[in-house]
Amino acid sequence: MPTRREFLSASAPVAAAVTTQEAWAQQAGRAAPRGSDKKIRMAVVGGGFGSTFHWHEHPQCVVTAVTDLYPERRQRLRDAYRCDNVYNSMEDMLKKRNDLDAIAIFTGVPDHVRHVEMCMNHGLHVVSAVPACQTLEEAQRLKEIKEKTGLKYMMAESSYYQPACTYARNLFREGGFGELFYSEVEYYHDYNIDKEMRDKKSFFFYNPDGTRSWRAGGAPMSYPTHAIAFVTGVTKERMASVACLGWAPNHPFYRQRQNQYHNPFANEVALMQTDRGHIVRCNIFWQIAAGGERAQWFGEKGSLYMDVSGVHPDTWQERYGKPAPIQFPEYWKSDMLPEAMHHPSGHGGSAVFISAEFINALVENREPECDLYESLAMTVPGIVAQQSALKNGEQMKVPRFEKSA
Repeated sequence: MPTRREFLSASAPVAAAVTTQEAWAQQAGRAAPRGSDKKIRMAVVGGGFGSTFHWHEHPQCVVTAVTDLYPERRQRLRDAYRCDNVYNSMEDMLKKRNDLDAIAIFTGVPDHVRHVEMCMNHGLHVVSAVPACQTLEEAQRLKEIKEKTGLKYMMAESSYYQPACTYARNLFREGGFGELFYSEVEYYHDYNIDKEMRDKKSFFFYNPDGTRSWRAGGAPMSYPTHAIAFVTGVTKERMASVACLGWAPNHPFYRQRQNQYHNPFANEVALMQTDRGHIVRCNIFWQIAAGGERAQWFGEKGSLYMDVSGVHPDTWQERYGKPAPIQFPEYWKSDMLPEAMHHPSGHGGSAVFISAEFINALVENREPECDLYESLAMTVPGIVAQQSALKNGEQMKVPRFEKSA
């Protein structure tokens, strides 16, 4: 590991390289539409993460209705979006409103596909929380719904718009990596099992009414998009095959499958191969002394490392050169965002970008960057990885769900 002095002494060449490529370094996405008076009338469902986005800050969007099953979450949505049209359920809202263009679905994962279908059949464009689905059958169903209705679908994947991923995507497009032959992608979310199971106020294992939430016991690879987006969101590759192993801690919740999914694994490691013959190592852990999303990208010309707190900063290393710290641009200043959205945000800085991209796409009548097919490319490999883990690491093919000809 290079010393701090070595990191600092190597930083000047990297700074110069970034300066000479400032244009692509600042690109966060397509510019926000200008000169249009079109307004997107939007509803938001789900007052947990659903209350943390910025749809209402976009000058071409108005949040006209909000809903959640729980009173405290309804109030959270009302306060966040300054919207007084509050409903007790999505079903009730859809019956009473015929003035909506789009809807943000931030309900529990088991309901995502059912709710997307319900809303698209109601004529609404949809942005959905991750992951897109839980089974291969649901993936096919989503594809059929989207193609039958012709409506827009976007998955609100935060890793896609994290600064490191945006930088890596721009660098890849400019050939900065050379051939990007190997990536390591990780999502770590530590759960204290016993505390989560006994604390009825837990945000993750319990609903506000004290019932067990959908999160409790889910397989790590069933929530893969925060990791896989660091590959598909950079290169647009598709995972072609996967072999996965899982680990069960000595706790009946996992080892004896005493959870609603009968899932034995708290941590899973997958080795994937892409359709271009490249390799991806994907870790998703629920029991670990670490947290967050992270990636490392290895190319023939250079490698990019996301920071590890207390260990090393964001780092770039050219082949035959020394590793050097790098500072990613403040992408929230880019023209992808209307001026009112020029500020840092949550979810690794991605919340304003997710909000803006969905509205920008609808105003321009185009597919969002994280459209249905990209979303399934981030989701489906995890579904197959869990199947592999249950078969002790058997290598399995990953089916593709692409746009019908």
